Parts: sequence; C-alpha cells; structure tokens
Amino acid sequence: MKDFLVPFLAAVCGFAPASHAADGIAVGMGSGSDADMAQIALTRSWTRQWFTDGDWHLSGYWEVSVSHWDPEASSGRRILDFGFAPVFRLQPKVKTGWRPYLEGAIGLHLVSRTHVDAKSDLGSAFQFGDHLGVGLTLGERGQFDLGYRFQHLSNADIKDPNHGIDFHQLRLGYLF
Repeated sequence: MKDFLVPFLAAVCGFAPASHAADGIAVGMGSGSDADMAQIALTRSWTRQWFTDGDWHLSGYWEVSVSHWDPEASSGRRILDFGFAPVFRLQPKVKTGWRPYLEGAIGLHLVSRTHVDAKSDLGSAFQFGDHLGVGLTLGERGQFDLGYRFQHLSNADIKDPNHGIDFHQLRLGYLF
C-alpha cells in the first residue's frame, strides 16, 4: 500500500499551485485491460451552454488529471499518466436534486513509461485519451458527482507498437 500511496499523494500535492483556477475536484479508481489505476483531477466548469431550448443542455468542463497505474504483471514498476481534456456533458437544466448526465471527451496524455507489461506496449509517451461516461449529480447546487467512465488511451498509430489500454472507472467529484 505504501508503494501506491506515496507517489499518489506526491501527485496530489503537485496540484496545489493550480488549484486556485479549479472549481471542482474528482477522484477515481478503476481497473483495466492491463493495469489498475487511481486518479485525481481538477476541473473548471465552462460558462457556455449549447442546445438550451429543451429541458436538457450541452455544457462541459476542462479537466487536468494525474493517474497512477499499477500494472498487474509488473515487478513494482508503476506508471504515472498526466492528462488534459475538454469534457462535454449533456444534462438536465434543473440544478437541484439529482440529475443524470452523459459525458465524453478526447484529450491528451503523457505517460511516464510506455511498457505496461510483457504483452502491452503503448509505443510512445504521448497518448490520446477518450472516455464516455454516465452519472448523477446530487445536492442543492449539484455539487456532488458520482459517475462511471470507460476510458481508452492509445497513440493513434503515430508510433508502433500501439497496443493501447482501457479502463473502467468509478469517480466521485465535488464542485466548490
């Protein structure tokens, strides 16, 4: 547990200087095709909304994240993933109670190691990351967020090999 906690907490502390620009924070845990992961993210909501004629609207937020991967077949070699993405979210206009949402993103990632395990190599440190998610926001202001994401990272064949990696993630978020 110590091998996991120390790098993860160091990454959290690295977010401190940028936290004044954030209006939310999220933590996620997940497992994937070749690794388990833990993530922390800072978010900044957009003021812009689209398709506002009906009961739902499209909006979103910026997300900056640090993830810690623990490859299942590794000999203690962990991977850090630094990500940045615009996240689009479709949700009801009402801001109280619980609100379901759908979200999706395509972002940029930088990983500390490309070799995940004996059968999986990402090919380059630069990765594209996309995700699709569903969830609920709760609370008087919709300040609590509980969601599920399916995330895929790959280098889009800019370098061989390009095995990619998938994660199923549960996330908890809070808007300040």
